[in-house]
Amino acid sequence: MAELLTSAQMRAAEQAAMASGAVTGLDLMERAGQGVVNAALGAWPELAHSSYKAVVLCGPGNNGGDGFVIARLLKQRGWDVEVFLYGTPEKLPPDARTNYERWQALGDVAGFVDLCVGQIESCDLVIDALFGTGLTRPIPAVMAAVAQGLAHPNGAARRVAVDLPTGLCSDSGRILGDDPSAVFPSDLTVSFHSLKQGHVLGQGAEICGQVAVADIGLNAVGETLRAGMQDGPAVTLYDEPHRSALAKQGFGHKYNHGHALILTGPSGKTGAARLAARAALRVGTGLVTLGTPHEAVTEVAAQITALMLIEIDTPDLLTRVLSDPRLNALCFGPGFGVARAGAFLPAVLASRRATVLDADALTALAQSDSGFANLHENCVLTPHAGEFKRLFPDLAARLAEPPLTGPAYSKVDATRSAAQRAGCTVLFKGPDTVIASPDGQCSVSAAVYERAAPWLATAGAGDVLAGLIAGLMARGFPPHQAAEIAAWLHVEAARSFGPGLIAEDLPETLPKVLRGLSL
Repeated sequence: MAELLTSAQMRAAEQAAMASGAVTGLDLMERAGQGVVNAALGAWPELAHSSYKAVVLCGPGNNGGDGFVIARLLKQRGWDVEVFLYGTPEKLPPDARTNYERWQALGDVAGFVDLCVGQIESCDLVIDALFGTGLTRPIPAVMAAVAQGLAHPNGAARRVAVDLPTGLCSDSGRILGDDPSAVFPSDLTVSFHSLKQGHVLGQGAEICGQVAVADIGLNAVGETLRAGMQDGPAVTLYDEPHRSALAKQGFGHKYNHGHALILTGPSGKTGAARLAARAALRVGTGLVTLGTPHEAVTEVAAQITALMLIEIDTPDLLTRVLSDPRLNALCFGPGFGVARAGAFLPAVLASRRATVLDADALTALAQSDSGFANLHENCVLTPHAGEFKRLFPDLAARLAEPPLTGPAYSKVDATRSAAQRAGCTVLFKGPDTVIASPDGQCSVSAAVYERAAPWLATAGAGDVLAGLIAGLMARGFPPHQAAEIAAWLHVEAARSFGPGLIAEDLPETLPKVLRGLSL
């Protein structure tokens, strides 16, 4: 799993590398500039076969220094390059000033106020090297006007952002300020050493276009990156489960792989739980039982085969059923009904089972007099944005406020705080799903860029995810790992099936996804 860095962590890693003597600031700047040029030519190979026109927008810091390197490298390839500087040369940091002077031997530098949108529209490549990860305030009006022109280009200019599109917060993926157009959209964003949180959170993926990561040599200095991790455990981008994690042992039997209980709603509302149960079975749970009220037994029995069925009408009956220790995981909430969920919630939590609380169970939890007091470390909460707001209204309010300074409050910040408050794992759904646990462990399962899965926006998809988590916990996976693997499988199944997906297709596509892992 790759680490998603904050701007502070990246700065600390660079400073530690330079302090060690392994690399200089000028080395890093040269490598960054070369990385951007390589990524741009890799994205658009036709640009490598002739000379074209580029406009390079340089800012007042080291991101601007990267821009001067890019301008020089393109000029050396025979390109026609225009450079515009926001700020004054005298105030540039030393390394950026050096590269400004190197560029001056090849070409002129104009002031940013001299830039007009027409100049951008007539070029082939526009480089945004204004602020990168260093932005802590909304962009000024003179930049916002250019940004709006870039958002609706009339020409064929390819837009490339150096590290991060200007106007976007590196830590949160949110646009700084209250003007949603005050950001430089990009077709390609080139990050250095590692992705930043803002590339995958919030609006990051929409604004970044595509992302590439350029190696600038920090990996070669060993543990220098760790020196930047002073603000808690790193956030990881979950990519793929290890084969050994999901494989089954050849000499086991069904009870070696857990027994999940999925509670259903009343008659006419059992579909959500049946989706969850099918997903739990497909992910490798040894046995899955649906706990169903008397009125819905016939309805459920008519639509299941491999799943088992038991009648559960009251919390007392649930407690009696859970006296069987072989029932080691529970999924509670899909289609259950909020009032019924409120009545069952104490018995569910008293069982201390590995438990997924989803849908109506989350609303019941938000309305509960006891709040989070009875939650335990074996619970996983799976809210979407509306449910998160009901459970954690103050955290949701902070996320909704326009960020006027950076680093802005992020979905990572909110989910980590929610997990600490609830005392259990929280999976905050979305294309930028964030999973956090009370110990600070945090990961992002991002369905963006090449992993985009818009077909998941369909009724019942969340119920399948809840079933996957419950099934994996029944198999013995700890809550955080179960949530990570389930979120990844959920997206991969949607991507594998593609357009036309409905929730019923997700469990049936899982075998293909699992075979792709060589299980």
